[in-house]
Amino acid sequence: MTNEDIKVWGIHTQNDALFLKDNIIAIGWREMGNLSLLIQDREAFKENYILTYPEAKKGGISNVAGMLYRFCYEMQIGDYVVFPSKTNREINIGKIESDYIYDASQPEYVQTRKVKWLKHLPRTHFSQGALYEIGSAMTLFSVKNYADEYIMALNNKAKQIDLDTDDKSIGATAESIIETTKDFILKELSRQLKGYDLENFVADLLRTMGYRTIVSPHGGDSGIDITAYKDELPPRILVQVKSQDGDIKEATIQSLKGAMREGDYGLFVTLSNYTKNAQKYLDSTPIIRGINGTELVELILKYYDDLSDKYKKMIPLKMVYIPVLNEE
Repeated sequence: MTNEDIKVWGIHTQNDALFLKDNIIAIGWREMGNLSLLIQDREAFKENYILTYPEAKKGGISNVAGMLYRFCYEMQIGDYVVFPSKTNREINIGKIESDYIYDASQPEYVQTRKVKWLKHLPRTHFSQGALYEIGSAMTLFSVKNYADEYIMALNNKAKQIDLDTDDKSIGATAESIIETTKDFILKELSRQLKGYDLENFVADLLRTMGYRTIVSPHGGDSGIDITAYKDELPPRILVQVKSQDGDIKEATIQSLKGAMREGDYGLFVTLSNYTKNAQKYLDSTPIIRGINGTELVELILKYYDDLSDKYKKMIPLKMVYIPVLNEE
């Protein structure tokens, strides 16, 4: 059997002792009952999950239902499982030894499978990229990119990490974390802030940047959503905000230009981007600055600490330190 034929799963738990002492892996969702009684069909799992958890967030239904299906039906005896335990910060690698078992005696983790733990290794045994992959936010997931590294560890052929040389996977890992964070911010803005709500958010962001802002009354026909001032004196900055999904066209920016008086500056903010002609117009009109979704996220990251609590709760982020490659 080649490494390509070997299936490796990653799993997380809040109960390290249950896994390690009882030689099992398990997931919760007790109210779903015995999963083996459900039709072996992803849609059936999804429908049952919706009935069981009617208050579940719509965006997470498919993910959780799919995870339950994989645990019950896609995992196979002989597959490998990687479990990072928090209590001792070890990487535990085992082999699945049973089909799905519903264990009603468990207080929470009723969906179980027996496993034989084969290796318990320190985290320093693995590359940063391998550790990042099993740091997935999912409870159960497929290990793909670094599966071979975990299989090699079982055969005492651990990937050699030169302590005197930078781990090359660190750069990719750090970049992946950063990009994931940016994607999260933009998705939350698109999901939670539409129309007037986005205008109020942009006004708050401008406040953190040192501007006084006045949000225009709703329904105004001037096309100006926010008026901003750096201090008590001119110039004033007229801001137009668009939460639409499609790219902004040149004519839309020209309407902002038409509302400006001599001495004014313009700012156009969108969650999407600008068409080619619109970008050319911006480049040739220096008194109007265009900010697209990507640039908006960069500003949010820069000024996040000073945002209103309302918006920090809406876009919850935690300051962390991540390893980066030494560029010297």
